Amino acid sequence: MRLTAQPAYVLHARPWRETSLLLEVLSADHGRLGLVARGVQGPKRHVLRAALQPLQHIRFDAVQRGELALLTHAEAIDVAPQLVDNAMLASFYINELLLRLAPRQDPHTELYAIYGQTRERLRTQAPLAWTLRRFERDLLEALGFGFDLSHDGDGTPLDPAARYHLDPEHGPRRLLSERDGGGERDRTATGRALLALAADTETPPQVEELAGLRRAMRAVIAHHLGGRGLKSWELIGEIGRLVTRPQRDDNVS
Repeated sequence: MRLTAQPAYVLHARPWRETSLLLEVLSADHGRLGLVARGVQGPKRHVLRAALQPLQHIRFDAVQRGELALLTHAEAIDVAPQLVDNAMLASFYINELLLRLAPRQDPHTELYAIYGQTRERLRTQAPLAWTLRRFERDLLEALGFGFDLSHDGDGTPLDPAARYHLDPEHGPRRLLSERDGGGERDRTATGRALLALAADTETPPQVEELAGLRRAMRAVIAHHLGGRGLKSWELIGEIGRLVTRPQRDDNVS
């Protein structure tokens, strides 16, 4: 199968043999694809090599042969965001989530749009923790793992003042008392934060509510990862600890 002028975002690139790269991209029409880019490591191929780095938006031609496609042409569509510090760590995280959860050659056209929106939020330095929670919500929904964040598993509207555990299969479950579930309270979010996420508000919840929302969403994601963690979590230093500080909403620790 020939792929012609296919828009895609580069998720991952690693050297292969002496002069080539193995790529993972998120394409507009064909979902996640594995590509072989031959002969791009030479001194005269730096422009092409630069276009094949993670976060880059490209347009490519390729020939699909089995699991991997052979790249025959690629060009940058725009300039990749110049991310540093926590925003760069966040980009590692979203790319790795896609690599782990999105199957190859399974078209999910909405994922391409979701990634583009998230990439732009990282570029414009939107509140980082809120950007990540919105990405997690949209990714799970696109892959068929999502659930209603405005009602509990029984269909009752969420109480903004209550706390909820996110059941990966059934959605929010209300924590009835401080003693319910032992340490479950540490993995719960307020109804207020969940309702804000459901409504996709541009204004993030309070910092302490964002921290609870992060932990609750992390438990759902860990379930779908099958118990095997992420390298980006290890890089951050503590599993899933993508949080904010009161002064700024762009810190990862």
